Amino acid sequence: MASGVEIENLTCIARAMMERAYAPYSRFHVGAAILGESGRVHSGANVENAAYPQGQCAETSAIGAMIAGGDRRIRAIAVMGAPWRDGAPLDSPALCTPCGGCRQRIREFASPDTPVHVCGPEGLRRTFTLAELLPESFGPDNLEF
Repeated sequence: MASGVEIENLTCIARAMMERAYAPYSRFHVGAAILGESGRVHSGANVENAAYPQGQCAETSAIGAMIAGGDRRIRAIAVMGAPWRDGAPLDSPALCTPCGGCRQRIREFASPDTPVHVCGPEGLRRTFTLAELLPESFGPDNLEF
């Protein structure tokens, strides 16, 4: 479980990644920051593509950075997203939780009790466990036979 300082650090990094997102089509910027098993933080931003299915979510980008950085387990993750206009985030009360595909990707490297911190531009809005976001999930342990 991440400490208060770690959550604040993850939130700040997710914000920086959100600001760097490449989202010219949806104009919805998302950033993610993962606390790996080593204590290092790995981050990513969403990257859209004119051929929509070819885009990449922020969580997926951060997981790739985590693997490239040598970590294999997620201790905590922060996700921050907002609609974006004129170079700044818009105020929206909607939570930006990971999409279904990203929930499954997170599950590959996290346990059901892993905290998922959902943030808006102002900061932390709500914390879920992965099990709350993806109940009764299929994961690597299902293949241990």
